Amino acid sequence: MSEHPLHYRAVEMAEGAGAHVKRLFPVAGLHHVDPFVLLDEFFVGAGAGFPDHPHRGFEAITYLFAGGMHHRDNLGNDSVVSAGGAQVFTAGRGIVHSEAPHGQETAHGIQLWINMAQIHKDLPPAYQPVDADQLPVQELPFGRVRTVVGPGSPIHLHTAVNYHDVELEHEGEFHVAVPAHHTGLLYAVSGTPEVLEEVLTAGEALLLGGGSVLTVYAEQPCRFICLSGQPHGEPINQHGPFVD
Repeated sequence: MSEHPLHYRAVEMAEGAGAHVKRLFPVAGLHHVDPFVLLDEFFVGAGAGFPDHPHRGFEAITYLFAGGMHHRDNLGNDSVVSAGGAQVFTAGRGIVHSEAPHGQETAHGIQLWINMAQIHKDLPPAYQPVDADQLPVQELPFGRVRTVVGPGSPIHLHTAVNYHDVELEHEGEFHVAVPAHHTGLLYAVSGTPEVLEEVLTAGEALLLGGGSVLTVYAEQPCRFICLSGQPHGEPINQHGPFVD
């Protein structure tokens, strides 16, 4: 791919009850990235959280870098997932849930919403907790990569998605190949990953087109997530917690 990737910065804002997020989208200038509806890097301290609220029409992954998150919903699920694990739900025709940090450590991670094709939006809701030891980890010469969604992961969505959490040490490298029919995204969590002569700082992202092949280089230790997803090519009609 010859086009230069587009560079964006997340917007800091309050969310829920006392939570703080860096929102990459939807914000002014970047509404959605088909098939992705929302990407928040969240920081939720003790006593804060997201009380009972409804959702429908999409799937969501809450992936944790630090701390733990307690999920409850109207399906009867009640579980805690800690750092390196994920909580996944299919909102489908509708779900009501709450999320709150577990313990005194600030819960830090990424919440990602993935649109569902119209033919799937009326599916029954479902929930899946995934512990850190269930997600495959590959050791690199100067780093490691955890597969959140992709080969070896127990997380299966109704949309084709690849999702990796990458940590690189000094002089580490990670090679990215976005599938031809996917939209790609690289989001910096910490450090300053370097991509195609672009230096990203925490909260910055590059949007990558299908077929992109590139290398991420770490002059200093860094962490980032690498995403790709197959667009549905359908309108994303988001109304607060609903995606119709």
